[in-house]
Amino acid sequence: MPALIRTLRLRDLLFLFIGSVIGSGIFLSPGLILRQVNGSVGLSMLVWVAGGVMSLLGALTYAELAAANPEAGGLYCYIRDGFGRLPAFLYGWCLFLVISAATIAALARAFARYLAEMIALTPAESSAAAVLMIAVVTVVNVRGTRQSSDLQNWTTLVKSGLVIVLSLVLLVLGRHAGEIPAAVGTSLHGMNLFSNFSFAMIAVLWAYEGWQFGTYSAGEVLEPQRVFPRAFLLGSLILIGLYVVAVMGYLVALGPEAAASSDAIAATAASAVLGPWAGKFVALTILISVFSATNSVVLTAPRVFYAMSRDNLFFKTLAEVHPRFHTPAPAIIALCVWSAVLTLAGGFSELIQGVVFIGWIFYGLGAAAIFPLRAALGTKTLPYRVPGYPWTPIVFLLAAGAVVGNAIYLAKRDPSQFRHVIAGLLLLALGIPAYFFWRYWNSRRPPSSQNNTESEERARTR
Repeated sequence: MPALIRTLRLRDLLFLFIGSVIGSGIFLSPGLILRQVNGSVGLSMLVWVAGGVMSLLGALTYAELAAANPEAGGLYCYIRDGFGRLPAFLYGWCLFLVISAATIAALARAFARYLAEMIALTPAESSAAAVLMIAVVTVVNVRGTRQSSDLQNWTTLVKSGLVIVLSLVLLVLGRHAGEIPAAVGTSLHGMNLFSNFSFAMIAVLWAYEGWQFGTYSAGEVLEPQRVFPRAFLLGSLILIGLYVVAVMGYLVALGPEAAASSDAIAATAASAVLGPWAGKFVALTILISVFSATNSVVLTAPRVFYAMSRDNLFFKTLAEVHPRFHTPAPAIIALCVWSAVLTLAGGFSELIQGVVFIGWIFYGLGAAAIFPLRAALGTKTLPYRVPGYPWTPIVFLLAAGAVVGNAIYLAKRDPSQFRHVIAGLLLLALGIPAYFFWRYWNSRRPPSSQNNTESEERARTR
């Protein structure tokens, strides 16, 4: 039986980690975050660093889980092994329907929007460009994990380099550094300080979103016990550095007040320092960035659906591996077709906003799996242990709980946010009957048609 093969090295996982995170957030959201903390540069920078540290704690926790169980599906497998098949299925259910598919659709729309800043496009041509981008990524990923990873490496290297170059140019040529010290402090106190800081943290954690994607491809990583801890630690530190330098560049180029008023801060800062032509440079950078982020989702997320299918909890076709390319081609195609449908249909923005906080429930649950899994191992030696245990996963769990709790708190105050939360909860609830349907459906299949998991695992590791 065709099987996935281990082909991803340390360099590949590192670039996948970084490329999965850097999308459009760092180019757009710093101005919003400044407004959320009432223009305080000090609080804004603290939010960016704190968000990176929270992601680092989660990444280190997941690195132990991935090293101990380097199986395709990653986070899905940790939840399954730690808490059972139902919560694991619910995560995969939300991941397929919205978290990954709507993320791809949103990235495809962003790709078309920034392409239109470089060449004129009609609405129909814009939609076609978005779908074509998804199709290109689909073909690359079906044809081979190695080819997709090589594409990911190059696009991540290019966009990271462009972020660094842009940041250095803004820092050197910007003329507003003298305005920053006066804006370091804050007038916020007490609950207002806590609420505004927490609200800003949600936006920052969204900008850091994606670091967990690397775990999905654990079944295709060479020497996972050695590679995962190194890649996740180094990737987290690089991202914190990139983001802090980029935000400082925007502040020096525009000054705190102008930076806080911008919703497209990278383009605004570049245009202010270099002239109107720089907007196209930023558009090209974002174009490469969202393409790379899309490829990272397609490279990783289908492995979750592949693992679900092997557990007899999803369409059995999605457990098939292409006999020539050794990729989960049906799972890749299914995800990309559904993403293209969402791209053309539109109207999914409310659903994805609601599922953002649902996703953090499962990110916390995945980290919490380290406790029952360690207990089950007893005195067995682990290939890697997360530093600072048990506080490292506990602090990350508290952060995940704060994100979820703050989303519910905001929903009580804002009717639009309330609709988003309800949409996410309804999607989650619909997964419960779906789980029992698949259990019943696959229980009727003859034993001979079930996957031989042990033989497949032996084939993968040969």
